[in-house]
Amino acid sequence: MANPLSKSKIVSHLAEKTELTKKQTSLFFDELFKLAVKECKSAGKFVIPGLGRAVKAHRAARMGRNPATGEAIKIKAKTVVRLRPAKAFKDAILK
Repeated sequence: MANPLSKSKIVSHLAEKTELTKKQTSLFFDELFKLAVKECKSAGKFVIPGLGRAVKAHRAARMGRNPATGEAIKIKAKTVVRLRPAKAFKDAILK
């Protein structure tokens, strides 16, 4: 399996395709990140059309096992972020 693209390679590729500067493209990603964090904190989800959505979800407390000893342990409840791919994205990758 090939290594994933680094942020600088993604920025370079998109800057070339959109005829924007690398600085403008990098700024776009920074602002997209800030907007995603803000929306997930307030609304609980953030959608990128065609790609997927980030959803803030609550994970309930549960019993688990310590893999080293096999001893039962209590895992506390917590809030997590789940990334859910869009149908179009899954269909394009899995074809």
